[in-house]
Amino acid sequence: MKAGDIIELLESVAPTAIQESWDNSGLSVGDLGTEVKSAILALDCTEEVIEEAVATGTNMIITHHPLIFRGVKQITPDTNTGRMLIKAIKEDLVIYSLHTNMDKVISGVSGKMAQKLGLENLSFLKPDPSGETGTGLVGDLPQPMSYGELVEKVKREFNVMCIKSSAAPKDKVSRVALCGGSGSSFADDAFNIGAQVYITGDISYHLFFTEKGFTIMDIGHYESETGVLEVIKDILLKKLPTFAVRIAAKNNNPIHYF
Repeated sequence: MKAGDIIELLESVAPTAIQESWDNSGLSVGDLGTEVKSAILALDCTEEVIEEAVATGTNMIITHHPLIFRGVKQITPDTNTGRMLIKAIKEDLVIYSLHTNMDKVISGVSGKMAQKLGLENLSFLKPDPSGETGTGLVGDLPQPMSYGELVEKVKREFNVMCIKSSAAPKDKVSRVALCGGSGSSFADDAFNIGAQVYITGDISYHLFFTEKGFTIMDIGHYESETGVLEVIKDILLKKLPTFAVRIAAKNNNPIHYF
């Protein structure tokens, strides 16, 4: 299976054309004609993930966050990005990412979050003009629950050690909005669409001063997005059931809690 064929399959679900203008999803390193022996998945391409790929004979790395995000002016061993690019090229690796294009399809990052919570009647939190894609999701819990019950469910489903939250709502929660990653810019959309709770990551201090009846829950960037690796794995195995693909053992959160 050539790298180009694998990429074509992934882009049939999340085409790069729908990514945000500032993004750099797609092929970062490698040749579309490379014969792929196996692939590993990670939220981020790190030196540890590249080492794991080389050690296991894997020659394709598929990530959510792009390896090359901002302009690279030098490729030297003085920076971790430079070291990764040098190593990847020397080892003839293919590195590919699905970032905001995977954020904007209903079955993508936020869709996996919604699945974990069992949300129903889903719609986009901020739809694109086409209405077929958008950012974030809003939906209904199968049964209303107290905020404490929702917190425990979120901690369990997303493997969260701790949660940052604005004041807890007094009423039971039935309508929830979600956005994987950095979702602070969509907090107003979540409130205006009638969500009682908005679950995302990277919330700044002042946004925790919310209106009564509306609560923001910050579960962390990594924690909210890492489920997308299961989505990507399922896309590949559905069409390529014998393809050797797995989630990297060294797919780790760069943020440590003490």
